[in-house]
Amino acid sequence: MALFRLPSSGPAALAPRGNGLLLRAPQMSDFLQWAHLRESSRDYLTPWEPIWPSDDLTRSGFRRRLRRYSEDIAADRSYPFLIFRELDSAMVGGITLANVRRGIVQAGTIGYWVGQPYAHRGYMTAALRVLLPTLFGELNLHRVEAACIPTNAPSIRVLEKCGFSREGLARRYLCINGVWQDHLLFGLLHEDFRG
Repeated sequence: MALFRLPSSGPAALAPRGNGLLLRAPQMSDFLQWAHLRESSRDYLTPWEPIWPSDDLTRSGFRRRLRRYSEDIAADRSYPFLIFRELDSAMVGGITLANVRRGIVQAGTIGYWVGQPYAHRGYMTAALRVLLPTLFGELNLHRVEAACIPTNAPSIRVLEKCGFSREGLARRYLCINGVWQDHLLFGLLHEDFRG
């Protein structure tokens, strides 16, 4: 089993690109674009996400989010990425690798969102395909997991197109939009990804 080693430039410097997309850690300069995309997509996103904090779209809320991200990256717990279209630097969404476990596990859980103007256009599938080599390469994971509400057909398609296998149903797994929801569990192993 290979032990985890930080990339030579540091985990915060991870910025995979491909398929016309750039993925990188959020920065304070992203606040206006992020807040606008999230606010304009609120009705689209809320059925699939935890309840937003009351100050979520404020500058101070975003600053607090960045501090937490910085602590999580430094502790190898979580890696957030915003997704930008390279053509015009438009932010289309985000992917977070969370709940990173090391030792005998070498796994993490992904969650993602896409702004409504960019939904159903293949951006999340393309972004996940760009990110997976980094998760299995520089971050040295053996397994990547995901969970999806059973009625979220677009998200299920994204995971299946990227090679994830459906592994079962977790009852009342996550509190989404204020309600404990069942989730389908998906997994992708490093050897499946390479194969």
